[in-house]
Amino acid sequence: VFGDIYLDEHKEWVDRVCRDINITPIEPLWNLNTEDIIMEFINSGFKAIVVSAKSDLFGEDFVGRLIDKSMVDELKQKGICLCGENGEFHTFVIDGPIFKKRIEILESAAILKKGFWEHWFLDIKRYRVIDKVN
Repeated sequence: VFGDIYLDEHKEWVDRVCRDINITPIEPLWNLNTEDIIMEFINSGFKAIVVSAKSDLFGEDFVGRLIDKSMVDELKQKGICLCGENGEFHTFVIDGPIFKKRIEILESAAILKKGFWEHWFLDIKRYRVIDKVN
């Protein structure tokens, strides 16, 4: 199962690799509206934080942020894909209605790394896993 939304080159790669190993890829988000996807994620009670972001688009303070409606508004104003489909940012899910536990980040720091692109990364130094009360 893959989370690609609209990048043809990603889907072509997935299709080719899966064909080579004789499995059928499943792309449940393919060609869906990115705003619908992110709003369903938020409204369903999932929580995710940004763990990497392109430094030419975002500042150091962007990593570690919770994906919420205000962030969606900011991304729309900047003309950035709301789901980060073009690699603008990546996230880490820390809680959701299907999980018995949630992750709490206790200590982290933003680190700037240079490679093919320059990215901010969230270095998670300390965390804890907390049982959720039903």
